[in-house]
Amino acid sequence: MEDGEDEVKKAQVIDARARNISHNVRCTECGSQSIEDSQADIAILLRKLIRDEIRAGKSDRDIYKKLEDDFGETVLYTPKFDYQTAALWLSPLLVAGGAMGVWAFQRHRQKTNVHVMALNLVRGVPLTRNERATMLDLLTPPPSHQGTQGSPFSWWKKWRGK
Repeated sequence: MEDGEDEVKKAQVIDARARNISHNVRCTECGSQSIEDSQADIAILLRKLIRDEIRAGKSDRDIYKKLEDDFGETVLYTPKFDYQTAALWLSPLLVAGGAMGVWAFQRHRQKTNVHVMALNLVRGVPLTRNERATMLDLLTPPPSHQGTQGSPFSWWKKWRGK
């Protein structure tokens, strides 16, 4: 009785490993589907090959390596990190860093008023908060609602609260 349960558990482990590997391998015929989701002949053969390799005692890494050697690196959904793929892996960080840089510059530009800076230079002493607020109230022109109504970006300015 226990031998039957062990065989069932072993078959379930093999099936789970095979499905996990199959989800991470691209179908060479379909291109946009994993071999687990594809019904192409090559996908069926690759699923059988993966199960046979698992039964032969090979590790997941060995199976991925064999598939990569046979079909190229594009068969795997997760490319390796090396000199050729560094731009692919680092591009989200570069885009996020650039966006944060633009945001910080815009924020700095909003908080910096040329008139207040000039007054600080003339006086030689920085303005207090109350003096600065009064100066900004006096020097900031009132918002013009006429020009923003016809502007194609008026909805953006309203959404941002400007």
